[in-house]
Amino acid sequence: MSINRVNISGNLTRDPELRSTAGGMPILAFGVAVNDRRRNPQTGEWEDVPNFVDCVVFGARAEALSRFLSKGSKVAIEGKLRYSSWEAKDGSKRSKLEVIVDEVEFLSSRNQQGGGAPMQQAGPSYAAPAAAPQQSYSAPVQTPPSADVYDEDIPF
Repeated sequence: MSINRVNISGNLTRDPELRSTAGGMPILAFGVAVNDRRRNPQTGEWEDVPNFVDCVVFGARAEALSRFLSKGSKVAIEGKLRYSSWEAKDGSKRSKLEVIVDEVEFLSSRNQQGGGAPMQQAGPSYAAPAAAPQQSYSAPVQTPPSADVYDEDIPF
């Protein structure tokens, strides 16, 4: 058995590109930059190293998302990996690994693209993000229920 699931969050590296297949199915392609933190072997200092991930959305969701996403948007993506390989026109072999997107969560509001504060309430996936409130928000600390509550909720 194998599991093919990906969860990433980062900023869009370019405006999404909406196109269609010959059969009319919409396809939305965009890139997400995800930082990795590594120690520089020469200086010993920690530095952020970007990873650039290609993402693709198919169907009606592609059209809807194209209206709300733009370069700099902060998003959380859930999907699966797909590997593609082909031969280029010059005869060289090419390949890429991309994320086929199942879920998108908006982490920045439309007027705060690219480095703005995250939205206070993310809302449902694929919906227009609501404007972030002006006041700061801190979630109340919740204590988990006692262990005996969980025993009754286990379905097996």
